[in-house]
Amino acid sequence: MEFRTPVEIPRPPFQIEPLEEMLFVGSCFADSIGRCFSEEQFGTTVNPFGTMYNPASVLHTIERLTADKEPSDRRLVAFLTLGTNHVYRLKATGEIVDNCQKRPQNLFQEEELTIDACADYLRQAVSLLAAHWREVHVVLTVSPIRYRKYGFHESQLSKATLLLAVNEVVKSSSLISQPSSLSYFPAYEIVLDELRDYRFYADDMLHPSSQAVEYIWQQLEAHYFSPRTRQFLQEWAPLKKALAHHPFHPDSPDYLQFKEKTEAAVAQLLARYA
Repeated sequence: MEFRTPVEIPRPPFQIEPLEEMLFVGSCFADSIGRCFSEEQFGTTVNPFGTMYNPASVLHTIERLTADKEPSDRRLVAFLTLGTNHVYRLKATGEIVDNCQKRPQNLFQEEELTIDACADYLRQAVSLLAAHWREVHVVLTVSPIRYRKYGFHESQLSKATLLLAVNEVVKSSSLISQPSSLSYFPAYEIVLDELRDYRFYADDMLHPSSQAVEYIWQQLEAHYFSPRTRQFLQEWAPLKKALAHHPFHPDSPDYLQFKEKTEAAVAQLLARYA
């Protein structure tokens, strides 16, 4: 008997290679998944200007990241993770802010972006990435983290808006030309439909637990990683464990020799897969 409902994950139109250049922009879920990639030696950039929750703020990060940037002849894999369609607009200027910076609430007006507005911000972000990298693979995700402050019904409406917007953008994937691609990874559905048990949530009962994040990482590995990447991770695992070792006597000759040998092995591994 099957006691869960596994979410089907379509095969993406590309595979992630070892040491790949990766970009993660979005909610704190992007921070969690980006950290997994960083620990496995991928060339990751994670929310370089802070955590971004809505499509407008995601676009603002991409705009700042690509401003005055020379086009790159390298490949980029970008995960854009959306948390909410709620935005805060500074009344004095009318601009959508990414962080209220603890300023008084009466300076801001809260709004909810429409499906069309969310889709438009995402299309702009994807277009900017496609214009600055020779090949770019954009993976859109919706964070499974619910927002209690809106109310749970309102939080679901917000997620529904994001899901519909993402669906519209993915359907218009001609936005970027070959060999680039635009796809959707069902992180939201995996947590809410497949891992629907409170043991997969952190103490606040809202954020995914480390176990849930690890499960999503495993799904990414199974569906998105190339055979060469999986081979690299197998070879990297014992070296990663060795580097994490904390000796009782860090200045002892034996440990210094062990450390030097391990660092040399890491350098050789990275050189082989570079």
